[in-house]
Amino acid sequence: MFRKIIFTAILASAASFASGGSAHAIDVEKHVPVAAAPSAAWRAIGDFCGIAQWHPAVAKCELSRRDGITYRTLSLNGGGTLVEKLLSWDAAHRRYSYGIVDGPLPVAGYRSTISVRRGAHGAIITWGGTFSAKGVPDDKAKAVIAEIYTGGLDSLAGKLTVSRR
Repeated sequence: MFRKIIFTAILASAASFASGGSAHAIDVEKHVPVAAAPSAAWRAIGDFCGIAQWHPAVAKCELSRRDGITYRTLSLNGGGTLVEKLLSWDAAHRRYSYGIVDGPLPVAGYRSTISVRRGAHGAIITWGGTFSAKGVPDDKAKAVIAEIYTGGLDSLAGKLTVSRR
């Protein structure tokens, strides 16, 4: 499914590049309750390169540092690479923010935050981002990012629920 989404996003971006994208900000936010303590949920997401352990679209993650800035290079299942820059990391508040430096997604100016907070019966993981569409209509860019967030959060919920049993 994720291969199809990424491939479709690349094709749509290339096919409609001349039409341009939106200049205004698009916001997407998804969240999932998990049957795990907030500290356990943070252990699952708090490692900037740990995304390869829980997101089904990510085959491999490699960290690098340049000029004191941390980057992760994500090798995607089915091909493609994303380079993301760590903008902030706050273990005390269980959240980090990052931006996309390079990749096949139809977005520009992408900034995202993933966080964990206490929920009624465990933790709530929230993943949100702000960006503008690049080469595709706003709704297409929004759908691609929403699917990426939902796929990752659903995977996390399954892994955290299973690991707690």
